[in-house]
Amino acid sequence: MKDIEFDLPPKAAPDVVARRNHVADEVCRALAGAGLPVRRGDLDGGSSGTPGAVVHVDPLADGGGVYVDWETGDELRTAAMELFAKGIDYADPPQVVRHNRDVHAFMQEALSGILASAGFEVGKPDPHTHGSAVSVKGGRP
Repeated sequence: MKDIEFDLPPKAAPDVVARRNHVADEVCRALAGAGLPVRRGDLDGGSSGTPGAVVHVDPLADGGGVYVDWETGDELRTAAMELFAKGIDYADPPQVVRHNRDVHAFMQEALSGILASAGFEVGKPDPHTHGSAVSVKGGRP
């Protein structure tokens, strides 16, 4: 059997990744200062089940950057995902699925506003790649 080779996308230069890590740390401080629970998802191994803001650095050269998403509590997330996995009518999803979706949309706006107020340059990345995350394109002055 022949080994399958994958052509992985290139990572950004080490100094670029270091700047992104600095911005991610500043984002965490700003969100914690605003009273939100926050953690670095890229440093703690992924989902912890703890609701709050999740900051991560994507090291890719193209499309990489600093992203912030909201993680809902286990009860809401699990209920929505279980129904979603069973199959839903996308035109009229169950209330818990709508609520989970709406929480993410509201928190995307809240995170964007809080981070912009703190002096960060923020944007909305491609939702197919980053879901409801907020991209942070620049640090505080």
